[in-house]
Amino acid sequence: GPHSYTAEDTVEIDCHGGILMMKRILETVIHNGARPAEPGEFTKRAFLNGRIDLSQAEAVMDVIQAQNDYALKSSVSQLRGSVSKKIKEIREGILYQIAYIESALDDPEHISLEGYGDQLSATIDPMMEQINGLIGSFEQGRIMTEGIKTVILGKPNAGKSSLMNVLLGEERAIVTNIAGTTRDTLEEKLSMGGITLHVVDTAGIRDTKDVVEKIGVDRAKKAALDADLVIYVVDGSCPLDENDKEIMEFIQDKKSVILLNKTDLELVISVNELEHLTNHKVIPISAKEEKGIEILETEIKELFYHGEIQFNDEVTITNVRQKTALEESLKALCMVKQSIKDKMPEDFYSIDLMNAYERLGTIIGETVEDDLVEEIFSKFCMGK
Repeated sequence: GPHSYTAEDTVEIDCHGGILMMKRILETVIHNGARPAEPGEFTKRAFLNGRIDLSQAEAVMDVIQAQNDYALKSSVSQLRGSVSKKIKEIREGILYQIAYIESALDDPEHISLEGYGDQLSATIDPMMEQINGLIGSFEQGRIMTEGIKTVILGKPNAGKSSLMNVLLGEERAIVTNIAGTTRDTLEEKLSMGGITLHVVDTAGIRDTKDVVEKIGVDRAKKAALDADLVIYVVDGSCPLDENDKEIMEFIQDKKSVILLNKTDLELVISVNELEHLTNHKVIPISAKEEKGIEILETEIKELFYHGEIQFNDEVTITNVRQKTALEESLKALCMVKQSIKDKMPEDFYSIDLMNAYERLGTIIGETVEDDLVEEIFSKFCMGK
């Protein structure tokens, strides 16, 4: 120490041999007073010893659990202190204003607060803008870490299950020429171009008297309501009908990609016609011949990431706890603005500024309860 990961003196034992040798050495050190590390104990010690702050400690687990390239890059950026740096900058600005108010109240003869309200209001505006930006990044951050909840919709026999199999690279969903083969939702996780999709193949949307199929259709609609992305598969070899109109109305306000499938057959629907009806991007594909899938990948990236993400200066919030703290700090700064507008005494400003300062402090662990620390590190892998 202090150059080790935990900032404490550390001994590392390397040995030759197999599992038996390792077990004997482990038994020896435990017999002589050592004990197995608790979940997250090494990272917790690093945090408690000031080696890293709480946002960096949480990033350690995010790095371990990263499911795609974007999530990994975001976690590494946070581990290097991107979130810490931004939060500390905002807190320093707030602390300066608190100190100025307290000094003026203690020494009114030498420090005047005349016109200070307008000056403070102008000062905290950019702070609120930065906090709003961090809160706004959460949705993208959530999608990075958790993946995109994707639902495949379409009429029976449109090629939904064939598309699912192409995306997975294996025969996971049953494919037949019989309409209504898929009767329940089928969920799979896949990686596409560095992003993670949680894909749900659903029963074909149509009016049916079959009780089991009707349950499948209802589940399909419910899954689509909660989805981040809807992939609507249209059978280009068949005319559109009332079932298609129902799906089109359903996806009007959702992030969606329309796939005009079965381009290996003679089409009776054009891309332009479908784009006009749906107001969404239409990609011609053939699930049978596996054509057009790479364009789908590009379109999904554009929808959610606007192309490629650069992590040089960009700070992305991926943590619900951090987002909640940001929202609470923003609310406190809004109260400062309201107090200024209501011409309240300056000590009211100081109370809400301190609240915002402390809320932001919970993100990096400067003002955090012991039980919260225990909860955070209890989620770590054993020994990390």
